[in-house]
Amino acid sequence: MTAAMQAGGVSIPVTLLRLYKRMKLSEVEVMLLIQIMAFKDKDGKEFPTLEELQERMSAQPEAVIKALQRLMKNEVLQIDEEIDQVTGVLSENYNLAPMYRKLAAAWTEEAREARASAAPGTKAAPAKTDVEDIFTVFEKEFARPLTPMECETVSQWLDRDRYPEELIMFALKEAVFAGVIHFRYIDRILLEWSRNRVQTPEQAREYTQKFRGGR
Repeated sequence: MTAAMQAGGVSIPVTLLRLYKRMKLSEVEVMLLIQIMAFKDKDGKEFPTLEELQERMSAQPEAVIKALQRLMKNEVLQIDEEIDQVTGVLSENYNLAPMYRKLAAAWTEEAREARASAAPGTKAAPAKTDVEDIFTVFEKEFARPLTPMECETVSQWLDRDRYPEELIMFALKEAVFAGVIHFRYIDRILLEWSRNRVQTPEQAREYTQKFRGGR
């Protein structure tokens, strides 16, 4: 038991456990996603076999296959192919970035509904989400698709750290202005603002101007 506990854990977005129903995911589909995360994080396997996934789950093998097919069809999970430039060997891996996108969109939809219910008479916003815009802007600035880990970072900024979407966007602009377009740098900016109770882009702009003026 002690050895099992010391084996460590897997980082699972709390938002996934809270919002998978809103995302129209079944328990089997969610557990399948978690098992894929576990294989990636703990076993170093980017593309576990179907048999390996089935072995870890209590669902019937046929149910696991159908769950995997639904995740692929609904664009929650995708399989990427990569050719080794040295050996020429083709490898495959499960890409969880689509899941994080849909998860972030569900989070924003929930937040909008909460704001609408708190303000009687307020019409709900269009279906397109701010989080999708955030991903698009980040990918344009980075000039490449975001990795699953980067998508998870954005989701954590929103769900765990509760940074407003507008503040994250402003932090990205600051990183671009500084010529340091790295997630760690953006995270340090957001953390610094949080420590100094900066909660809006206006406050961030004022704080930044004071900082630059003091140097």
